Amino acid sequence: MKIYGRVHILDGKAVRLPKGDLSEVISLDADPIERAMGWVHKGCERLLVTDLDAAIKNDTRSHDILIELVREVDARVTVTGGARSKAHVGSLLEAGAWRVGIGTQALLDQTFTYEMCRLFPGRIVVTFDIDEDERIWVQGRTLQTEIELEDALLQMQASGAAGYFLAEVGRDALSEGPNIEALEIALGMVDVPVVAAGGVRDLDDLRRLDALEVGGDRLDGVIVGREVTAGRFTIEEAIETVR
Repeated sequence: MKIYGRVHILDGKAVRLPKGDLSEVISLDADPIERAMGWVHKGCERLLVTDLDAAIKNDTRSHDILIELVREVDARVTVTGGARSKAHVGSLLEAGAWRVGIGTQALLDQTFTYEMCRLFPGRIVVTFDIDEDERIWVQGRTLQTEIELEDALLQMQASGAAGYFLAEVGRDALSEGPNIEALEIALGMVDVPVVAAGGVRDLDDLRRLDALEVGGDRLDGVIVGREVTAGRFTIEEAIETVR
Protein backbone atom coordinates (compact mmCIF):
# COMPACT_ATOMS: atom_id res chain seq x y z
CA MET A 1 0.00 0.00 0.00
CA LYS A 2 1.41 3.37 -1.04
CA ILE A 3 1.40 6.54 1.06
CA TYR A 4 0.18 9.72 -0.66
CA GLY A 5 0.57 13.28 0.62
CA ARG A 6 -2.39 15.64 0.19
CA VAL A 7 -2.45 19.21 -1.17
CA HIS A 8 -5.64 21.29 -1.42
CA ILE A 9 -5.58 24.50 -3.47
CA LEU A 10 -8.15 27.29 -3.05
CA ASP A 11 -7.78 30.86 -4.34
CA GLY A 12 -4.32 29.86 -5.50
CA LYS A 13 -3.21 29.01 -1.96
CA ALA A 14 -2.58 25.79 -0.05
CA VAL A 15 -5.41 25.20 2.43
CA ARG A 16 -6.60 22.64 4.95
CA LEU A 17 -10.21 21.45 5.12
CA PRO A 18 -11.22 19.98 8.49
CA LYS A 19 -14.01 17.49 7.73
CA GLY A 20 -13.82 18.63 4.12
CA ASP A 21 -15.97 21.63 5.03
CA LEU A 22 -15.36 24.78 3.01
CA SER A 23 -16.79 26.91 5.83
CA GLU A 24 -13.80 25.89 7.97
CA VAL A 25 -10.99 26.51 5.50
CA ILE A 26 -7.59 27.01 7.12
CA SER A 27 -5.02 28.84 5.01
CA LEU A 28 -1.50 27.40 5.29
CA ASP A 29 1.74 29.35 5.23
CA ALA A 30 3.30 27.41 2.35
CA ASP A 31 2.23 27.99 -1.22
CA PRO A 32 0.94 24.87 -3.02
CA ILE A 33 4.26 24.06 -4.68
CA GLU A 34 6.17 24.41 -1.41
CA ARG A 35 3.50 22.30 0.29
CA ALA A 36 3.91 19.57 -2.33
CA MET A 37 7.69 19.65 -2.08
CA GLY A 38 7.39 19.42 1.69
CA TRP A 39 5.57 16.09 1.35
CA VAL A 40 8.24 14.81 -1.01
CA HIS A 41 10.99 15.84 1.42
CA LYS A 42 9.14 13.93 4.15
CA GLY A 43 9.32 10.80 2.00
CA CYS A 44 6.14 10.75 -0.13
CA GLU A 45 6.62 9.48 -3.66
CA ARG A 46 2.98 10.12 -4.58
CA LEU A 47 0.70 13.13 -4.13
CA LEU A 48 -2.97 13.91 -4.55
CA VAL A 49 -3.45 17.58 -5.47
CA THR A 50 -6.99 18.97 -5.56
CA ASP A 51 -7.91 22.20 -7.36
CA LEU A 52 -10.90 23.44 -5.34
CA ASP A 53 -11.22 26.60 -7.44
CA ALA A 54 -11.90 24.51 -10.55
CA ALA A 55 -14.02 21.95 -8.71
CA ILE A 56 -16.34 24.42 -6.98
CA LYS A 57 -16.39 27.49 -9.20
CA ASN A 58 -15.10 26.20 -12.54
CA ASP A 59 -12.40 28.84 -12.01
CA THR A 60 -9.04 28.30 -13.72
CA ARG A 61 -7.05 30.72 -11.54
CA SER A 62 -4.97 27.89 -10.07
CA HIS A 63 -4.31 26.07 -13.33
CA ASP A 64 -0.91 27.66 -13.94
CA ILE A 65 0.10 26.73 -10.39
CA LEU A 66 -0.86 23.13 -11.08
CA ILE A 67 1.14 23.08 -14.30
CA GLU A 68 4.22 24.40 -12.49
CA LEU A 69 3.68 21.99 -9.59
CA VAL A 70 3.60 18.85 -11.72
CA ARG A 71 6.65 20.07 -13.64
CA GLU A 72 8.70 20.91 -10.56
CA VAL A 73 7.80 18.26 -8.00
CA ASP A 74 9.68 14.97 -8.15
CA ALA A 75 6.76 12.64 -7.40
CA ARG A 76 3.86 10.86 -9.07
CA VAL A 77 1.18 13.54 -8.91
CA THR A 78 -2.53 12.84 -9.38
CA VAL A 79 -4.48 16.07 -9.98
CA THR A 80 -8.21 16.27 -9.24
CA GLY A 81 -10.83 19.00 -9.36
CA GLY A 82 -12.66 20.56 -12.28
CA ALA A 83 -11.71 18.13 -15.05
CA ARG A 84 -14.45 19.07 -17.52
CA SER A 85 -12.70 19.22 -20.89
CA LYS A 86 -10.16 17.34 -22.99
CA ALA A 87 -7.97 20.45 -23.10
CA HIS A 88 -7.89 20.70 -19.30
CA VAL A 89 -7.04 17.03 -18.84
CA GLY A 90 -4.53 17.00 -21.68
CA SER A 91 -2.65 20.07 -20.44
CA LEU A 92 -2.09 18.51 -17.01
CA LEU A 93 -0.92 15.20 -18.41
CA GLU A 94 1.33 16.89 -20.96
CA ALA A 95 2.91 19.00 -18.21
CA GLY A 96 3.81 15.85 -16.27
CA ALA A 97 0.87 14.84 -14.08
CA TRP A 98 0.94 11.10 -13.49
CA ARG A 99 -2.83 10.86 -13.52
CA VAL A 100 -5.89 13.12 -13.60
CA GLY A 101 -8.95 12.45 -11.48
CA ILE A 102 -12.51 12.99 -12.71
CA GLY A 103 -15.13 13.50 -10.01
CA THR A 104 -18.28 15.51 -10.74
CA GLN A 105 -18.18 14.83 -14.48
CA ALA A 106 -17.91 11.09 -13.88
CA LEU A 107 -21.56 11.18 -12.83
CA LEU A 108 -22.89 14.15 -14.80
CA ASP A 109 -21.28 13.29 -18.13
CA GLN A 110 -20.33 9.64 -18.39
CA THR A 111 -19.62 9.99 -22.11
CA PHE A 112 -16.88 12.51 -21.31
CA THR A 113 -15.35 10.21 -18.69
CA TYR A 114 -15.38 7.19 -21.00
CA GLU A 115 -13.83 9.31 -23.77
CA MET A 116 -11.02 10.56 -21.51
CA CYS A 117 -10.25 7.01 -20.41
CA ARG A 118 -10.07 5.98 -24.07
CA LEU A 119 -7.88 8.91 -25.13
CA PHE A 120 -5.54 8.67 -22.14
CA PRO A 121 -5.41 4.97 -21.20
CA GLY A 122 -4.00 4.28 -17.76
CA ARG A 123 -3.94 8.00 -16.90
CA ILE A 124 -7.50 8.70 -15.71
CA VAL A 125 -8.87 7.86 -12.26
CA VAL A 126 -12.35 8.44 -10.86
CA THR A 127 -12.70 10.28 -7.55
CA PHE A 128 -15.80 9.92 -5.38
CA ASP A 129 -16.58 12.04 -2.31
CA ILE A 130 -18.96 10.05 -0.10
CA ASP A 131 -20.79 10.80 3.15
CA GLU A 132 -21.54 8.43 6.02
CA ASP A 133 -24.59 7.13 4.12
CA GLU A 134 -22.33 6.40 1.13
CA ARG A 135 -24.03 8.97 -1.07
CA ILE A 136 -21.92 10.85 -3.58
CA TRP A 137 -21.21 14.59 -3.26
CA VAL A 138 -20.11 16.68 -6.26
CA GLN A 139 -18.80 20.15 -7.13
CA GLY A 140 -16.06 20.19 -4.53
CA ARG A 141 -18.25 18.59 -1.84
CA THR A 142 -20.83 21.37 -2.02
CA LEU A 143 -23.74 19.40 -3.48
CA GLN A 144 -25.14 16.06 -2.31
CA THR A 145 -26.62 13.67 -4.86
CA GLU A 146 -28.99 10.75 -4.30
CA ILE A 147 -26.51 8.42 -6.01
CA GLU A 148 -25.03 5.79 -3.72
CA LEU A 149 -21.47 4.51 -4.03
CA GLU A 150 -22.49 1.08 -5.30
CA ASP A 151 -24.60 2.57 -8.11
CA ALA A 152 -21.83 5.03 -9.01
CA LEU A 153 -19.29 2.21 -9.28
CA LEU A 154 -21.68 0.24 -11.47
CA GLN A 155 -22.04 3.23 -13.80
CA MET A 156 -18.26 3.49 -14.14
CA GLN A 157 -17.53 -0.24 -14.37
CA ALA A 158 -16.89 -0.27 -18.12
CA SER A 159 -15.20 3.16 -18.29
CA GLY A 160 -11.62 1.90 -18.37
CA ALA A 161 -10.62 4.07 -15.39
CA ALA A 162 -7.15 3.30 -14.05
CA GLY A 163 -8.35 3.42 -10.44
CA TYR A 164 -10.67 4.96 -7.85
CA PHE A 165 -10.08 7.41 -5.00
CA LEU A 166 -12.66 7.40 -2.19
CA ALA A 167 -12.76 10.50 0.04
CA GLU A 168 -15.14 11.07 2.94
CA VAL A 169 -17.34 14.12 3.45
CA GLY A 170 -18.03 15.33 6.99
CA ARG A 171 -15.48 13.08 8.69
CA ASP A 172 -12.70 14.37 10.95
CA ALA A 173 -9.75 12.11 10.20
CA LEU A 174 -8.14 12.93 13.55
CA SER A 175 -11.06 11.62 15.62
CA GLU A 176 -13.11 9.26 13.41
CA GLY A 177 -12.02 6.03 11.78
CA PRO A 178 -12.12 5.30 8.03
CA ASN A 179 -15.31 4.09 6.36
CA ILE A 180 -14.28 0.44 6.08
CA GLU A 181 -17.63 -0.64 4.66
CA ALA A 182 -17.38 1.76 1.71
CA LEU A 183 -13.84 0.62 0.96
CA GLU A 184 -14.95 -3.01 1.07
CA ILE A 185 -17.75 -2.21 -1.40
CA ALA A 186 -15.24 -0.68 -3.82
CA LEU A 187 -12.73 -3.51 -3.47
CA GLY A 188 -15.47 -6.03 -4.13
CA MET A 189 -16.81 -4.28 -7.23
CA VAL A 190 -13.82 -3.06 -9.25
CA ASP A 191 -10.73 -4.80 -10.54
CA VAL A 192 -8.46 -1.73 -10.63
CA PRO A 193 -6.60 -0.03 -7.75
CA VAL A 194 -8.63 1.62 -4.97
CA VAL A 195 -7.11 4.37 -2.82
CA ALA A 196 -8.50 5.46 0.56
CA ALA A 197 -8.48 9.26 0.33
CA GLY A 198 -10.01 10.06 3.71
CA GLY A 199 -6.97 9.90 5.95
CA VAL A 200 -6.41 7.96 9.17
CA ARG A 201 -6.27 8.74 12.90
CA ASP A 202 -3.09 6.87 13.70
CA LEU A 203 -0.86 3.95 12.75
CA ASP A 204 -3.45 1.46 14.02
CA ASP A 205 -5.94 2.75 11.42
CA LEU A 206 -3.19 2.48 8.84
CA ARG A 207 -2.60 -1.15 9.79
CA ARG A 208 -6.34 -1.85 9.48
CA LEU A 209 -6.40 -0.43 5.97
CA ASP A 210 -3.24 -2.29 5.01
CA ALA A 211 -4.82 -5.57 6.15
CA LEU A 212 -8.18 -4.92 4.46
CA GLU A 213 -8.86 -7.55 1.81
CA VAL A 214 -11.90 -8.51 -0.27
CA GLY A 215 -11.71 -11.47 -2.63
CA GLY A 216 -7.93 -11.27 -2.66
CA ASP A 217 -7.90 -7.54 -3.52
CA ARG A 218 -6.32 -5.00 -1.17
CA LEU A 219 -6.10 -1.22 -1.10
CA ASP A 220 -3.51 0.29 -3.39
CA GLY A 221 -2.89 3.37 -1.26
CA VAL A 222 -3.94 5.78 1.46
CA ILE A 223 -3.77 9.57 1.48
CA VAL A 224 -2.53 11.35 4.60
CA GLY A 225 -2.51 14.98 5.63
CA ARG A 226 -3.39 16.51 9.00
CA GLU A 227 -2.49 13.36 10.89
CA VAL A 228 1.14 13.85 9.86
CA THR A 229 1.29 17.60 10.42
CA ALA A 230 -0.46 17.07 13.78
CA GLY A 231 2.34 14.72 14.84
CA ARG A 232 0.35 11.47 14.98
CA PHE A 233 3.09 9.77 12.97
CA THR A 234 5.74 10.55 10.36
CA ILE A 235 5.78 9.58 6.70
CA GLU A 236 8.75 7.35 7.48
CA GLU A 237 6.73 5.54 10.16
CA ALA A 238 3.77 5.18 7.82
CA ILE A 239 5.91 3.70 5.05
CA GLU A 240 7.53 1.28 7.49
CA THR A 241 4.09 0.25 8.82
CA VAL A 242 2.81 -0.77 5.39
CA ARG A 243 6.12 -2.09 4.09
